Amino acid sequence: QVHLTESGGGSVQPGGSLTLSCAASGYTATHTCLGYFRQAPGKEREAVAAIFQGVRSVFYGDSVKGRFTISRDIAKNTVTLQMNDLNNDDTGVYYCSADLYRGGTCPSPADATFVGQGTQVTVSS
Repeated sequence: QVHLTESGGGSVQPGGSLTLSCAASGYTATHTCLGYFRQAPGKEREAVAAIFQGVRSVFYGDSVKGRFTISRDIAKNTVTLQMNDLNNDDTGVYYCSADLYRGGTCPSPADATFVGQGTQVTVSS
């Protein structure tokens, strides 16, 4: 059973930055993708980013490309999402996710098998 513990989030003005972190346990790092999806009130889950082992195996949702950066420390079993130039559309609950790396790619984090408890991100002036 994979256990995901999230930290970070909060409130920020448009143009600001936030960092989310997630500590993972109970899995084999070499076979697992870690990532984030988000969900705003009344909207469907949206895949934000995912990473397998390093920068060569990363995915970003179109709406966050160039603004968000996902990184992973395999030794510490953590994943970090650095979010820059935030806007109102980035508001929502962000969930850390984990899934098996399969078929040469990471499954969408929005459909992940394991999900953290979620952390609120609010972007507002």
